[in-house]
Parts: sequence; structure tokens; C-alpha cells
Amino acid sequence: MPGTNPAEAMRVVAGELPDFPHLPELPDRGPGADLTGRTAALLVEIAVEVTPRGWRLAERPGRDLSRARTMLSSDLDAMEEALDGFRGPLKIQLCGPWTLAATLELPRTLNVAIADPGAVADLTASLAEGAAAHVAEVAKRVPGARLIVQFDEPALPAVAGGEVPTASGLSRLRPVEAETLRERLAQVIASTGKYTVVHSCAPAVSFGLIRAAGAGALSFDLSQLRRGEEDAVAEAAEAGMGLLTGVVPAVPAPDAGTTHPAGPTGPGDGSAEARQAAERVIRLWTRLGLPLNTCPEQAVITPACGLAGAPAEQARAALTSCREAGSMLAELIEETGEEPR
Repeated sequence: MPGTNPAEAMRVVAGELPDFPHLPELPDRGPGADLTGRTAALLVEIAVEVTPRGWRLAERPGRDLSRARTMLSSDLDAMEEALDGFRGPLKIQLCGPWTLAATLELPRTLNVAIADPGAVADLTASLAEGAAAHVAEVAKRVPGARLIVQFDEPALPAVAGGEVPTASGLSRLRPVEAETLRERLAQVIASTGKYTVVHSCAPAVSFGLIRAAGAGALSFDLSQLRRGEEDAVAEAAEAGMGLLTGVVPAVPAPDAGTTHPAGPTGPGDGSAEARQAAERVIRLWTRLGLPLNTCPEQAVITPACGLAGAPAEQARAALTSCREAGSMLAELIEETGEEPR
């Protein structure tokens, strides 16, 4: 989410998504509130520090790690206050092991951690332990919640495809074998003991690998989905996995400044965007050859990607559209007149 005030961001999320809120991230606050730094704050017996290039493994905890932990603690305080008495599904999200390893530099070498299999193994074990402790802390603060844990893996396709640059930038690190990718991801997924989502808004997502790792749901940007990947998504849905489908724009369209400067401006504008989003998900279900009656049960409509780059009112409007689109699915499917298959 945009902004720097965790209490305000949590109020917006709880207000717009009362049936399925999440713990927002506010990267505008700087290092420690970003995806890598926020998750690094949870690592057990592994320290990190900030460099001009980003985050790096460190010999001992320092000011940067302390700042990240303080910000996460303030986020949890805001969540606890906003969701007092809440009962229902609550999503929290962390950096996945492969994106973490692709964005944390090794000491001295300047290469990222995926260049060292031993470092990846240590990071994965530390993340698994830290994620479990984080889940326990959230459960203690919101005892009525049914926790859903999302691991963000935007770098997973690059790691799998050998597209992560070396320290010099002149070449690429070798691809990581699929079985190793699966094992490390599975280790972290299993550690939480909760329903898990793996999210990637990058092209060429390894849907089959994510499914094999034991995730309960896939989260992706529909505009990045290629036709050759739809079979893997269909297989995941047929196996009972949830599909968190990113169809609501995360930032305003370039020509939307005069039409929607701060979200919907007139009667029906927001509902029109929500209807379009719901219809895109229904068309996806149809292309995949899935029974339409399963769509409202398995599909969650989300923004295409994170909302940190959007104006505050646009971010709020996007969440509203997601909620409204989700509530429309069953009615729109009934309007199609198609019999469930």
C-alpha cells in the first residue's frame, strides 16, 4: 500500500476488505519496510544490513535490522487494533525463499545468495523458523483469525531461468534445478502449518513447481499469463487450488487522469470496473475449461500487483473494486445461462 502510516493503511484495508483483510506493507517508509528487509527482520540467527546496492548478509545485527524489526512491530500493533474481535480469513505476506536469496548479497563477494547453495540452505532454514514464529505472533494478536500465509516470489522465474545477473552484471548466474527450487519452497511452505499462497506477478511463473511445492493457492497477474501456461493453471484449479487472480489495475491508466483522478467519480463508475474485473475472471474460467460453478469458491479477485505506486485514493478504489467484483461472480455466472459442467 502507499503511504507511511501503518494505522491508516490498516484502517483502509479493514474498511474496504472487511471479510478478507491483510496486513499491508508500506515500502514508502524506506529500507526495512520493503519486501526483502521486512522479511529479513524475521530471520533467525542471520543478520542483514543495508548497502548502496540493497540488502546484504551481515556478521552481526545492527541499526538497519533493528529499524526493520521496529517497523514490523508497529505494523502488527496497527493490525491488532484495527482487527480487534475479527473472526475470519486474514492474509499475511512474506518474501519467498528464492526472491530473498536473489535480493540478499553475500558478504565480500557482491554476488547474491543464490550463487552459494549453502547460503540458500541456511537462508531457507532461517526463513522457515522465522515465518513460523511470525505466524504464531499474528495468531496471538488476532486470535479469531484464520491465517493465510502468502509468499511473494517475483524473482522465482528469473532464478529458474538463469536470468539473475552476477555481481559484475556481465553474465547471469546459472539456473537452479527445478527439484532444488521445489524443495526449498516446500520447506518454507510447510513451516507455517497454515493455508499458503505463492504470488508472482512476473511473466513465466512456474505454476507446476508451485503446486508441487504444496501451496494451497496461486496468485498471479492475469495480463502476464501466456496461453502456454494456462494448462498448468487449469491443472492447479482442478486439483482444488485457489486462484488469486490479479485483474484490477494496480496503478491508474496513463489516460485516466481526467476520468478517475481519485477513483470512481460518478454513479456506476466503480461498479463498472468491478464488473469488468469479474467478467475477466469468468472468461479465464471458461478458457481453462473449468466448471463455472466452482469459480466463486476458488477465485479471489485481487489487484494486478502491489499498490504502493498508486495514489492513496486509487489504492482504496482498487480494493473496493476487488470486493465488489468478488461479490458479483455468482450473479454474473448465473446471467450467462451456462449449465455447470
